[in-house]
Amino acid sequence: MSEKKKEKVIIKNNIRTLRFFANEMTQQQLAELVGVSRQTIMSVEAGKYSPSLELAFLISEAFDKTIGDVFEFERSS
Repeated sequence: MSEKKKEKVIIKNNIRTLRFFANEMTQQQLAELVGVSRQTIMSVEAGKYSPSLELAFLISEAFDKTIGDVFEFERSS
């Protein structure tokens, strides 16, 4: 049996940039729009927490963007 090298999944996002272009929306304002805490938005934005699919769609919808416009998926070894 061959051993498969475990790849790390990295999810990057453009939330900070999108907030800036949305009249400098605050993390708190975005949190209220999508129904989570500011701390959750802060963690997602900093890349410390990967959002659920539902939250990713809600964040994307808040900016009228596709998930692909907001989030980027990468693999690294």
